Amino acid sequence: MNTEIRERFEDFIHSRGMRKTSQRDVIVEAAFASDDHFTADELLEKAKKINPKTSRATLYRTISLLEECGLLKAIDLGRDERVYDPNFLDSPDHNHLICIDCGKVVEFEDENVAVLVDCITRRLGFRPATKSMRIEACCDKLRSEGVCENLIQMRLGIGK
Repeated sequence: MNTEIRERFEDFIHSRGMRKTSQRDVIVEAAFASDDHFTADELLEKAKKINPKTSRATLYRTISLLEECGLLKAIDLGRDERVYDPNFLDSPDHNHLICIDCGKVVEFEDENVAVLVDCITRRLGFRPATKSMRIEACCDKLRSEGVCENLIQMRLGIGK
């Protein structure tokens, strides 16, 4: 895990008069152990592997604190569940492409998208504060070959 993340979070909770706890440390470690998106339940499962005593209540409070300090962002991937993205510190302007066939999520950044968003908002008399782009698309591999490993894995519940 990036030391900047740990330090920023510790500074944030200290500024709120809160103390550093081992459960919070475990949750932060689990959240930023990879770049993968996760649900609260998935994060709890990861955290419990590190420390089985991690509580659900502490997990939800810590997620909220991570969102408040800008380290974690809740995103809508169109699955009727709250998903968290730990990649906004390093890539604050990334977007998401979601395969509607297999559910695979691809993150991307594109300078042209940033310019387009800036042009649209200025033309309409606004200044962008945040942005989020979600593109839903069909998998070319499934369409052309009739098979997509990601779809098979998703249906079997593997590699979530």
